[in-house]
Amino acid sequence: MDIGSAVGRESGITEEKLAALPDYDTHPAFSEAERLALRYADQMTATPVDVDENAAAALRTHFSEKQLVELTAAIAWENHRARFDHAMGVESEGFSEKSFCVIPQRPRPAEKSMAQPAAGDGSAFRV
Repeated sequence: MDIGSAVGRESGITEEKLAALPDYDTHPAFSEAERLALRYADQMTATPVDVDENAAAALRTHFSEKQLVELTAAIAWENHRARFDHAMGVESEGFSEKSFCVIPQRPRPAEKSMAQPAAGDGSAFRV
């Protein structure tokens, strides 16, 4: 969320919306289209991916096919980036320092060198 929230702020996303992300389904700061897109992102991010047919149909009432392709690609890219960063032990760069992070931080296992695989924690290396 670090770079994403920083870029979002520069693009005009309010602090209220960033703070309300955990409650996007019910918070009045979000439009119906935003709620659907965020629900889609949640479903695409689940392991395994589980996109509900009703949610996909609802998205089509708010977004064109071209917009859905772009939205899907953006979500997939962020999932790729997040998983890569996690596997490589990439930490926050402080773009949102002294602000909030809407995603709860999990405790990190003890640091390991690049030469040692991180056994059992779902990642191959730590840097």
